[in-house]
Amino acid sequence: MILLRSLVFQIYFWLVAAAMNIAWLPSLVLPRRYCVLGMELWVAASFWGLKHIAGLEYEIRGRENIAPGAAIYAIKHLSMWETMASQILLHDCALIMKRELTWIPLYGWYSIKSRQIIVDRGGHAKTMRSLLRSAKERVGEGRPIVIFPEGTRKPPGAPPDYKPGVAGLYGTLGVPCIPVALNSGLFWPRRGFLRKPGKIVVEFLPAMPPGLKREPFMSELERRIESATKRLLQEGGWSPTPANNALA
Repeated sequence: MILLRSLVFQIYFWLVAAAMNIAWLPSLVLPRRYCVLGMELWVAASFWGLKHIAGLEYEIRGRENIAPGAAIYAIKHLSMWETMASQILLHDCALIMKRELTWIPLYGWYSIKSRQIIVDRGGHAKTMRSLLRSAKERVGEGRPIVIFPEGTRKPPGAPPDYKPGVAGLYGTLGVPCIPVALNSGLFWPRRGFLRKPGKIVVEFLPAMPPGLKREPFMSELERRIESATKRLLQEGGWSPTPANNALA
């Protein structure tokens, strides 16, 4: 049944994406807010199907830790789910994404129109300068900045590998950083199309105020995210065994 429901959801997901991409084309020449609205509607429709077809719901904890203004949200990256969820959990967020994603027809156009933060991951120092320049602009607009500190999706239980980009943002922007833990990889693996029934839990942790030194910041950020993620994974039924580590 999980296989069948996952397949039906995947067909639904593709159909919704195709319909929304075509129907929302006029937003590319309208004010940016219409494009943002379309992206949020697409995620909401996709998550409706995820709940009612695949049996996968989600729960948000720590809403009180969401900042009222611009802030950096450092989110644990276990699946595609959180890249979508950030669009509705953090209204009009600026997601840091690799340039290759803008090459996807229509999706890439909407990403550019909605003013996401596009980076060339092979540019090194040039990439960092571009990232910081774009992030300053988005913070000036009062928008939340979303970054996945490890840069790529990790299977549950994989050793952490935090990149320096989040420290560069934190040290430059002068805004709080909110760590975010989750257990999405248990139900939406990073490979394959299986969507397992259950409940994804996302937890916004207390904000780290601006002004911390680089090393203490990185150490504390990793400690908070990893310890909370481990707790949520265990709550979802995961245990540190080879079988469970192979989930993704």
